[in-house]
Amino acid sequence: MKQNKYDDPNFFSAYEKMERSINGLEGAGEWHVFKKMLPDLQGKRVLDLGCGFGWHCRYAREQQASSVIGVDISENMLEKARKMTDDTAISYKKIPIEDINFSKEQFDVVISSLAFHYIQSFKTICEKVHYSLKPGGTFIFSVEHPIFTSRNEQDWWYDDEGNPLHWPVDHYQAEGLRDTTFLTNNVVKYHRTLSTYINDLIQVGFTIKQVEEPLPSEETLHNIPEMKDELRRPMFLIISTEKSTDR
Repeated sequence: MKQNKYDDPNFFSAYEKMERSINGLEGAGEWHVFKKMLPDLQGKRVLDLGCGFGWHCRYAREQQASSVIGVDISENMLEKARKMTDDTAISYKKIPIEDINFSKEQFDVVISSLAFHYIQSFKTICEKVHYSLKPGGTFIFSVEHPIFTSRNEQDWWYDDEGNPLHWPVDHYQAEGLRDTTFLTNNVVKYHRTLSTYINDLIQVGFTIKQVEEPLPSEETLHNIPEMKDELRRPMFLIISTEKSTDR
């Protein structure tokens, strides 16, 4: 069963109020690192998996990508993306990420932001992306860090005054479904280890180019003092890969 919480009115209403929903990429805590890891997009054919409001799609066109396709399961997300986009070189498709079926070597760059931890089989996505990328193409994505996703609770351990004492990690090696709370209850995520992310990519035929566990930027720490706790554990994982030219 493919989850689509974003078409739930209560969930979507809460999501629209998030910093990254209001301020776009500049409101995303990992963007300052993700942006630096992107390849030159000029003249490139780009696919965005889990495109949401289309922020990355529009950024790719600002960097002179030749064409961009954004894929998302949510009609609410795509409706918002279309309203915010005035560019015939960007097209949005309502497709679950698991069901993508693009042509061989159709894209130069495939990106995804914070979507794959909602997908049960990461390796299947890697295989489909590998097929649709040209040799030498880039596949770059962010997910919630495995340290963050290991427990159902996905929260700090607090003292009696409500101060965060530490970030507990448990059942790290037990990959699979996590019934979590994010904006609303009963949000399904899939935990997998760091080694699974990396080995699935290698086994499919990608070369790992860069791995980052981003911390908040100095600007964010200055403007939002409570973000200092984000220095205590990684929340995000970003991996940049390249499709081998001989596979």
